This record gives sequence, structure tokens and C-alpha cells, in this order.
Amino acid sequence: MELIPALYIILPLLGAFLIPIVGHFVKGFQKTLSVLITLFLVVYSVWFYVVGYDAPAVTKVGGWEAVKGIPIAIYLVYDGLSAFILLTVNLIAFLSTFYAMGYIKRFTAENNFYALLCLMIAGMNGVVLSGDIFNIYVFLEIAVIASYALVAFGTEKRELEASFKYQVLGGIASLLILFAVGLLYWQTQTLNLADISAILQYEDQSTALIFTEVLLIVGFGLKAAMIPFHAWLPDAHSSAPSPISAMLSGVLIKAVGVYALIRLFFNIFTITYELTLVIIVLGTLSMVIGVLLAIGQWDLKRLLAYHSISQMGYVVIGVGIGMMIIFEDGNRTVAALSIAGGLFHLINHAVFKGLLFLDAGAIEYLAGTRNLKELGGLSRKMPVTSSTSLGASMAISGVPPFNGFFSKLLIIIAAVRAEFYLLAALAVFVNFVTLGSFMKFIRYAFFNLKESGVSLIKLRLPFSMKFSMITMVILCVLMSLMVFPFFREILLNPAVDVLMNTGEYASKIIGS
Repeated sequence: MELIPALYIILPLLGAFLIPIVGHFVKGFQKTLSVLITLFLVVYSVWFYVVGYDAPAVTKVGGWEAVKGIPIAIYLVYDGLSAFILLTVNLIAFLSTFYAMGYIKRFTAENNFYALLCLMIAGMNGVVLSGDIFNIYVFLEIAVIASYALVAFGTEKRELEASFKYQVLGGIASLLILFAVGLLYWQTQTLNLADISAILQYEDQSTALIFTEVLLIVGFGLKAAMIPFHAWLPDAHSSAPSPISAMLSGVLIKAVGVYALIRLFFNIFTITYELTLVIIVLGTLSMVIGVLLAIGQWDLKRLLAYHSISQMGYVVIGVGIGMMIIFEDGNRTVAALSIAGGLFHLINHAVFKGLLFLDAGAIEYLAGTRNLKELGGLSRKMPVTSSTSLGASMAISGVPPFNGFFSKLLIIIAAVRAEFYLLAALAVFVNFVTLGSFMKFIRYAFFNLKESGVSLIKLRLPFSMKFSMITMVILCVLMSLMVFPFFREILLNPAVDVLMNTGEYASKIIGS
């Protein structure tokens, strides 16, 4: 079976095109097609992990070959890192889409919802696969424009206000990224990532190049909602329908923010001390300030949104420590351990935070509120939601044997071995504060002594919602196996190798 990377983009785009047309005439078409597309992409992603694939696989769109060594085609690149992120994106996309089959009945315009969802998935997959920096920007815009509409899908004042704020800050980020792309083209006369990498290998760190890097950090930092670029995230995540909140928090900020930063600054630009220090500082600020802002929240989805900022801080400091060790030509084993911990936490966060947003959606679906002060005693009335919420809370709080414990442990061990003792101490501190925050959630929502002040509007959750929630909580346990060498070798090491071998990206893609 030959790998065809373009299917990750073509199929969701086809779904986005067909759903508004056929869904108008065929009842249930939009749900069925969306679920089938996302299920196929998950199976497609897992298949190539199972059978093994000699990455990278490069597709030259249109079949255009290089002219005098200059790549003129648009490249789609499937390597160990893109394979790992694609698996994460499409796994959460499938479970969120399946969950939405029951949840989205409370809204009108289902055709529009599923069409926009397919469009967002196509955009995220395109960002991950693109080997061309301008097309990273194009696919990024496809994904975020769809997400702007989905955040406002409830069309109430709160949703529209959140979407407007998201659009303003997202537009600023897009402008900065586009300006950086123009500057990079001016300096290298190419847009192909591998070609840019090959050219920059022989270039000094000029003022223009440093300015370009700063623009990209700010632009993608806004997309990833890292501190201090986080202002849009709490409103957007709390206002969107819960399946979209799971997508925004679970994969969108990773695919269009963190992944882009990792790809560019490991494989394209030359690693410098100043650049690495900025990334570590941003990750540390996000990890600490995000969790402190979450403590006082009583709106469940806002609480989860701030924890998204904090947990992505773990990912950034994991890859940042690895980047610093590579720059200093230190112990490569420790660097690989730190990067593996960061990537491990990235997929773990996608699962347990996606589950928490789905749980929040289930609570709001039945109780009609997500204010923790108005909830209580739901453990008997909502046993599935109660159990999955407890599992996800223990996972995000780093309680063994759940997956979050092992990814955080890898990052902390790597920080200690690399003598980043303050970072290790802060990571432990943040984990304890996270545990306290989710103990509050579990207590007030499910085990409070008083009964809920609201009546349950519906008696039972739809099967599709319970299926996604139960599947995710099972994954929160099973993914702990990735700490063992056998599973880490299959899932994590190919992505880690791409980042560790920073200078090989260009030679593997264009043969330079």
C-alpha cells in the first residue's frame, strides 16, 4: 500500500464541499460522512505505524521536478514528526466528530457545523504536511477561519464576542506570519522549507533573519496561545461547542502553533542560544502563569482553557531543553529524552484535555450550566461522566498510572539531568497546583454534599457522547505504555529523530 499524504487534505476538503450540497437532501449524510472520513484518516495513520514506512515520503504536487536543483513544486512531506502529529490530530478529530453526533442536536444548521469541522481538519493536516512555508500560512488560515465560525456557532452575545476577539488577535498573528514569510523569501528567494534550510546553513545570523525569527515566534505564539499571547484562548474555548473546544485545545493550538514553531526552529533555522532561551522562557511562563490563572475559575470550560496554556508549557519546555542541549553539544541522550517527554506530553494533553472538554460538554448538556458553584452531587446521576472526568483529572494532574504522569516524569528527569533544576522544581510545583485545581472540579461537580441547584434537563447522554468519553479515558491509561522502550521506539522515536538530526532535513527532502 503506497502512502498518499494528500489524502489527509483531499478527503476533509471533499467532505466540506459535499456536506452543504448533499446534506441538504439526505438526512444524516453530514454526520455519516464526517465520521467516516475522520475514522479512515485515523486508521490510515495507524496503519503506517504498524507496517512501518521508510519516511520521509515527499509528494510534489503537480509532479513538478526540481529545475537546476531548485524545487519549484509545492511539497507535501510525511516524516516521523508529521506522522506523529497527524495521528494526534486525526484521532481527536474522529472522537470529537463522533461525540458531536449526539451533542450537536441542540444546535441548528448541522450541515454548516460539519462542513466547517471538515474544513478545520483539512487545514490542520495541511499545516502538518506542508513542506512550503507559504502554504503553511495558507492551510493555517483555512483552519483558523473555520475555527472563528465554529467558536461563534451558538450565535449568542458571548459566543460572538469571543469569536471577534479571537479573529482580531488571530488576524494580527496571521499578519505577522505573512510578513515573516515575505522577509524570508526576500532573504532566500525560495519558499520551500528544505531549500530554505539548505541556504541558511551557509548564512550568518543577520539582523533581518533575527527579526524574521522574532515575528514567527510572536505569530505562532499567538496561534498557540502561549503567555503573554493568550488573551483570546479562555473566551474562545469556553464559548465554542464542546467538540470544538476539544479540537481547539486538543489539536488546533498544537498543529498551527507549537508544531510550526518546532518544525521551523529545529529543521529550518540554525539553533542559537538566544532563540532557545526565549522558547524556554515562554514555555515556563505559560506553565506557571496558566495554572495560577486557572485556580480562581468557576466556569468549568474557562478553568480547562487556562490549564491548556499551562500544559502546553510542559511541551514547550521539554523541546526547549532538548534544543538547548543540542546547541551546547551536550548529552544527546538527555536531549532525546527531553524532546520525547515534550512530544509524549503533547499527545497525552490532546487526549486528556480533549476528554475534559467533552466531559464539560456532557455536564452542560444535561445540567444546563457549567458553573461549578451551581453543580453538585452529579456522581450518581451521571456515572459515566463522573468516572471519565475523574480519570482525565488524574491524568492531567500527573497521577500514576495515567499517561500524564509518565510524560511529565520524562520532562522532569531530563531537566534534572541537564541541570535545569529550577525548571524541574517549577514543573513539580505546577503539577501539585494542577492537582488541587482538579480536586476542586471533581468535588464541586460530582461529590459535593449539596445537591445540584439545577435540574437535569435530559435523563441520559446519547451513545455517541459516552463512546468518545469512554474511549478517551481508556486511552489515558493505555498511552502510559509509551514510556516503555518497545512502544516508544514505534511511536515517539521517529519524531524525536527528526528533531535531533537538525541538519538532515534538507538533504532528505531535496538531496542537498
